[in-house]
Amino acid sequence: MSDADVIVVGGGPAGSSTAFALARAGARVLVIDRERFPRDKPCAEYLSPQASRVLNDMGVLSDIEARAPSHLAGMVVRAPSGKQLRGDFVAGHGYRGFRDRGLAIRRRVLDEMLLQAARNAGARVMEGVRVTDVRRSDGGRVSGVVAVGSDGARELTAPLVIGADGLRSVVGRRLGLIRGGRFPRRIALVSHWRGIAGMEEYGEMHVERDGYVGIAPVDDGLINVALVIPASRATTIGPDREHYVSAWLSRRPQLRPRFTNATRVSPVVATGPFNVRAPRAWAPGALLVGDAADFFDPFTGEGIYAALRGGELAAHAALRALENPAAVDPLRDYERARRKEFGGKWRVERLVGVAVAFPPLIERAATSLSRRKDLADLFVGVTGDFVPAREVLRPSYILALLFPSLANAGTRPSPLPAHET
Repeated sequence: MSDADVIVVGGGPAGSSTAFALARAGARVLVIDRERFPRDKPCAEYLSPQASRVLNDMGVLSDIEARAPSHLAGMVVRAPSGKQLRGDFVAGHGYRGFRDRGLAIRRRVLDEMLLQAARNAGARVMEGVRVTDVRRSDGGRVSGVVAVGSDGARELTAPLVIGADGLRSVVGRRLGLIRGGRFPRRIALVSHWRGIAGMEEYGEMHVERDGYVGIAPVDDGLINVALVIPASRATTIGPDREHYVSAWLSRRPQLRPRFTNATRVSPVVATGPFNVRAPRAWAPGALLVGDAADFFDPFTGEGIYAALRGGELAAHAALRALENPAAVDPLRDYERARRKEFGGKWRVERLVGVAVAFPPLIERAATSLSRRKDLADLFVGVTGDFVPAREVLRPSYILALLFPSLANAGTRPSPLPAHET
């Protein structure tokens, strides 16, 4: 008999969401994570408003609210020239979601709650156990994993293995599913601070010519500071990451006074490089979900919601696959469902990634968005998963963004109809 119906490698948001949905449906689920929870995780720690719907379905939203997370009304983006746009998640664009604000909470708090929800649903969890390889049957189909714990290595078997093990997914790499993009390639340096002046109920993105920094309050009075720079500059960081981040911030006139009396209260932790994806997020007997399947860049803050929602999609496909383990149609359908769910957002993320890398583009966009709050609200609504990505991929929107004088002359995007997502 197999050790489980499904082995989920990774106990973060993607793994916990997948395991929760599977266990609730009656599947025997085993979650394996190399860490012991609670544990810190370098991340911007922002959840778009639509993530609240998944958190509510998992029964953890009220517990998260009890920890007093920050509630973000929208985003402020500052271009290198100083031009600034402010967009609200819920504005006059007619789309509504489960909640109208984003959440920001430390991953050590969030992830432990999500993993406990999976346990409560019936999933078994092995912490402090590292998966080093996948196990294959004679026909090449994935049939389990090789796991190493304090008692040594052993093989664990299951008809289906789901890799939810992040950017450097062991499952994805062992199966040859992961690809790294050449441009842009960025890394992040993440830390928590207290006492940064001028913080409001908005997340902030400050774009500079040599990178960008995201700043947002989280829980417990802490502020997340995530500095993102090109991977090519990694060699300039040196052995003292804390000094590098402080020096980078002090060179920005708009940020220097705000950090004068601020205190960094956690080590600076590096993560990346980003821009990794699985062109096909499945192999016979295996699926990839969350960052293991795709993570382009942290600018638009899609990671945690995509992980939670992706877990729901993966669980749906897995349950169908368990009915006929030899069939691959449910796995192919999972790939189609991912593309339908996230394809538009992927295109937006890549356009933003290019714009951030080329200052003239981000300046032109910032000029238009700073003058047209309706355009800014639409853009931020897409990042908050309220507004379908197609709305900012429309020719009329792109024209208004890049050629505002033409848009003002009569090509103003028409009002959007009211919808619910």
